[in-house]
Parts: sequence; C-alpha cells; structure tokens
Amino acid sequence: MAINNITGAQSIIQPAVCTSTTRPASPYTGQVIYETDTQRMKVWSGSDWSIGFQHTGGFSVEYLVIAGGGGGGRAQAATGAAGGGGAGGYRTSVSGATSGGGASAETTLSLAPGTYGVTVGGGGPGSTSSSARGSNGDNSAFHTVISIGGGGGGSAGQVTTTGGSGGGGLYGNGGAGTTGQGYAGGNANIGAKGAGGGGAGSVGTNVTEAGNNGAGTAGGSGVSSSINGTATTRAGGGGGGGYEGAGGSATNGGGAGGSTGVAGTAGTSNTGGGGGAGGGGNGSSGSGGNGGSGLVIIRYLSTDAVGKTITGGTITTLGSYTIHTFTSSGSLVIS
Repeated sequence: MAINNITGAQSIIQPAVCTSTTRPASPYTGQVIYETDTQRMKVWSGSDWSIGFQHTGGFSVEYLVIAGGGGGGRAQAATGAAGGGGAGGYRTSVSGATSGGGASAETTLSLAPGTYGVTVGGGGPGSTSSSARGSNGDNSAFHTVISIGGGGGGSAGQVTTTGGSGGGGLYGNGGAGTTGQGYAGGNANIGAKGAGGGGAGSVGTNVTEAGNNGAGTAGGSGVSSSINGTATTRAGGGGGGGYEGAGGSATNGGGAGGSTGVAGTAGTSNTGGGGGAGGGGNGSSGSGGNGGSGLVIIRYLSTDAVGKTITGGTITTLGSYTIHTFTSSGSLVIS
C-alpha cells in the first residue's frame, strides 16, 4: 500500500490493485489490497489475507409495482347480481408517495450489476359461467417486491376472494385486501345487488339499500403516483352489478358494473383495475368484466448510472431521472 500526497494530517491511501492470484509475494502486516476479480478489499494479518468485504457498484432505485386486477362475477337472472373485482396489489418506494391500503412508501432497493426479473401480472378473467365468481388477477413482481393479484368478485353461491384488494361481495362480505397493498371489497348482505371491489385507495362500497332490486355499489378508489412525471391514479376496484337496477360505478382503471342483464366493463390495461360485475334480473344475466393487467415502473437518478449500461422496458428521461416502464414481463439488466 502506498501513501502519497502527504499534506499535514491529510493523505491519500492507495491500496495495491491485483487479482486473487497476483497478490504481493512479500506482504507486510497491515498491507491492504483490492482484488479486481473478486471485488474484495483484503488486509495481510501477518500470517494470512483477511476474507475481506465485497465492493460492488450498487445504486438506489425507486419502484411502482401493481398486480393484475381481479375479474368481476357473473350475475344469475333469477338469483342475484355479482360483486366487482378487486384491484391488484399496489406497492411503491417513491419518497412521499403512498402504497396501497394506506401504507407509507417502502424502502428503496439497492441494486448491484446483474439481471433482475420483472413480472407484469395479467388481469383475472371475468366470470362467464352462471353464478360463478370472477378469477383473481396475477401477481406482479420486481426483484424481491411482489404485489398480489386482485380478488375475484363474488356471485350467488360463490364466496368472494381475497387479494391485493378484495373482491366485492354478494350475499356476504367482500374479500380482504393485503396489508400494505389494498383494501377489502364491499359487503353485500342485503338483497341481490352486488358490492364494488376494493381499491388500492379505499374499500369497495357496501350495499345498504334494502330489498332485492336496485343498483350495485361503486368500486374502491385507486392511488396516485407521479413516478413518471405525470400524476396518474391507478388500481381502482370494479363496480358491483345491479339487480333490475344500474351497475356500480368505477374509476381509476376499474371497470363499471353492469345494469340488468348487461356485462360488466373490463378494467383498464396496465392499471391493475378490477373488472366490473355483471347485472341480473328480468330473466337476463350479464357476465363479469376482466381485470386490468398490472404495471411495473422503475426509476433512478441518471447520475447514478454513469459508467453503467442499463436496459429493459421502455426507457425515458425526466429531469434528473431515468425511467424504465414495463407493460409486459421482462428484465432490468445492469452491466
């Protein structure tokens, strides 16, 4: 190890640079080396080299990971409507932002050079079979971050399901959401009307109107993110189906519920919105709408990427940030 540029109490310490097979032949106690092949700093103890610590060029990234929304349930003409699909799980690490279920932003990830898988979950299919609930959406993931697919909407004879956000109920309570990702679906314990699916930002609306006939209720709201520079609210729950009445409304990517005999609307692609439920009554039955597919967005300070090659997704820049947007599965590759 060389000590150069001594000025008073300040000095620049330069460890010997070598590989694990070209270490100094006659090291002195306390000598420091850096092995370029193992990326480890090591010290000679007088009898052996220390194990050392590995040094990699890691840097911090922020993320938004939204799972696929759940599908809406199908109504049955003579039995009841159906519940709306729950939104896909919503997780983010952007400072000052909000994750689903009212949670704070998570901790950013520190990534070293390597390949990191990205999965964008598909929306769950809406039910097309009589008195069958909608299917759950698929999970989305980036590295160690997994968002859970939204729960399918309930229908007559079929309980609703849990998910990132829970599906809306019919003749029962809505499905539970996942902590830190989304809210529960609405309850529908009164009459034959369907409740809205849960959203990342609020629970699905409960059915409170007495009697069988009437409108389905609204899906829960989504959560806004400006990770790509544009404030966009995503992951809303699907609306419940009406029974001889109007379908429940939905926003933020969720699909609206169907009115009498009308199919529910599909959730919007790449928002994680839940599918709307089908409407029933008057001898007719509507199918459930499909959930919307998920989304993964990753960003980092462009200055942190100097000297690195980073690929994957659609790459854009905004001010001091570089942004990678994945609308389908792939990989973030850092080299």
